[in-house]
Amino acid sequence: MDKAAKQDAVASLNGVFSSTSVVVVAHYAGLTVAQFQKLRREMKANGATVKVAKNRLAKIALEGTDVASISNLLTGPTLIAYSNDPVAAPKVATAFAKDNDKLVILGGAMGKTALNPDGVKALATMPSLDELRAKLVGLIQAPATKLAQLTNAPAGKLARVVQAYADKNAA
Repeated sequence: MDKAAKQDAVASLNGVFSSTSVVVVAHYAGLTVAQFQKLRREMKANGATVKVAKNRLAKIALEGTDVASISNLLTGPTLIAYSNDPVAAPKVATAFAKDNDKLVILGGAMGKTALNPDGVKALATMPSLDELRAKLVGLIQAPATKLAQLTNAPAGKLARVVQAYADKNAA
C-alpha cells in the first residue's frame, strides 16, 4: 500500500469514526470467507457496515474522534462494525457471534462512551430505532382509534335497537 492509498484509507476511516453513532470491534480469526460474506450481508441488511482495516491506520484515524476509546482494542486480526442506528451493528454482531464462536466481540464505543463486550451485548438487546418509532406511532395512534370507536359505538347501538324493533314488527 503506497502512501497516498494509506492517506485515503485514514481519511475514509476518520470520516466513518466521526459520523457514526456506534462502533463495535471484534476478532475474526478463523472465519471462513463464506462466513465473513454472510456477516457482511447481515450487516448491510440491517443498515450497518463491516470493515477490516490495518490497526495502525485505524488508530491514526481514531485520533480526535469521539470513539477514540476503542484504539486499545485494535490488536490482532480485528474488524470494525459500525452503524448510524445505535443498535444495528451490536445486534447483528452479537447474533452472529452466538452462531460462530470464531467471532469474538472485544468491545466498542457509542459516542464518547466506551463499551466492554457486555455493554455491546446489552446494547444489542435494546429495540432498534425503527422498532421504537413503530411503538411510538402505535402509542400515538391508539387514543385516536379508541376515540373513533367510542364515538361510533352509540350510533351502532342505536342502529341495532332500531333494527330489533323493525325485526319485531315484521314478525
